[in-house]
Amino acid sequence: MPIEDSIDLHTFAPRDIPSVVEEYLTEAQARGFDEVRVIHGRGKGVQRQVVRRVLSRHPAVRDYRDAPATRGGWGATLVWLEPPPPGESDPRA
Repeated sequence: MPIEDSIDLHTFAPRDIPSVVEEYLTEAQARGFDEVRVIHGRGKGVQRQVVRRVLSRHPAVRDYRDAPATRGGWGATLVWLEPPPPGESDPRA
């Protein structure tokens, strides 16, 4: 999966969402991203809840909140990441 400043979860099976988000956040942090956007869709809010559970316990996450309307609104979450630990940044970033 390419690591960019956003990930659209619509292409993944619902059962895979927690592991996909965990791996994405870890890789995004290693590549030095300080903010990323997770696009989970609006729907009934089930995927949003799944994503928020992962975010609340992931060690790379400093903060998160709903994206503004111009960046997906309730269908996306902005995530601010901690800087990568010293010596663990990805030279391919």
